[in-house]
Amino acid sequence: MLQTEELLQLLRASEQFLSGEELSRKLGVTRTAIWKKIEQLRTEGYEIESITRKGYRLRKAPDILTETEIRIHLTPGTFGASLTALQTVDSTNNEARRLAEKGAPHGSVVVSEEQTGGKGRLGRQWVSPPGSGIWFSVLLRPQALPEEITGITLLSAVAVCRAIRKKTGLDAKIKWPNDVVIGTKKVCGILTELSAEWERVHYLIVGIGVNVNQSAFPPELSERATSLSLETDRPVVERAVLLCTILEEFERLYKQYGVSSFPEEYRANCITVGRAVSLTRAGKNIKGFASGVRDDGALLIQTENEGTIAATSGEVVVQGIYGQAI
Repeated sequence: MLQTEELLQLLRASEQFLSGEELSRKLGVTRTAIWKKIEQLRTEGYEIESITRKGYRLRKAPDILTETEIRIHLTPGTFGASLTALQTVDSTNNEARRLAEKGAPHGSVVVSEEQTGGKGRLGRQWVSPPGSGIWFSVLLRPQALPEEITGITLLSAVAVCRAIRKKTGLDAKIKWPNDVVIGTKKVCGILTELSAEWERVHYLIVGIGVNVNQSAFPPELSERATSLSLETDRPVVERAVLLCTILEEFERLYKQYGVSSFPEEYRANCITVGRAVSLTRAGKNIKGFASGVRDDGALLIQTENEGTIAATSGEVVVQGIYGQAI
């Protein structure tokens, strides 16, 4: 059976026309099968030129997140060997949880063109319009105790920073604990959810949302959010390529650090350190100076009256980030 990825790989690799005869020989199928698959690709948005006696040539690939387009760029063995690509879903974390309960394997990935109920930290909604961003979740099944799951969220933020730098040249940084920012605006949010018993982790789900090709944001978000397209002044950043790069970096870091070790690279990327911050704790607003990040991921805050405190959760306001002052 002719696999779409195999045909696309041949078309992408050639700047010249490839005849139907040549394609049928290389792929071991009939010329009619080639023609049918070409027509299918055209309906999906691929611009494929065809000339009698010359054959076919790929002129332009669409910016879509189908399984075919993702697998074209996915390194074998990377997270995503088990891949679910959807047009719409309530949230990719919810779908990953449903698949996890059915036994989906470690490293499974769920990606969707749109989320109707995307979730952010602290119960916020994550706006996930179709065709503009990368909304995906990675299912992990680590051999670890619940209290050992300390580094995975930090690690995933580092992976996103690496991938954005590689594919766009932008200087992506991290606002503690896991927002990825360009300059002073948010470009990526990460939400990690855990299913566990007292002495056993059933699975982890790392949900990642990256603003990629949005040209504008609603007024309530415009001062806080940005996209890679806006920051690079490029109309389209290839989402499938960026997604696969994030997955490659994520798996590389996961193999190196697991879920509990602290990725030292995080400190160099954390834009919160060295800034004035404020933290609400037990109804009290505490102001201070972010002096560092502990190995368990806690943010160290020097205060005038309470010495150095360690923030492990909650909303930390950082001076100058997202237009906020303290």
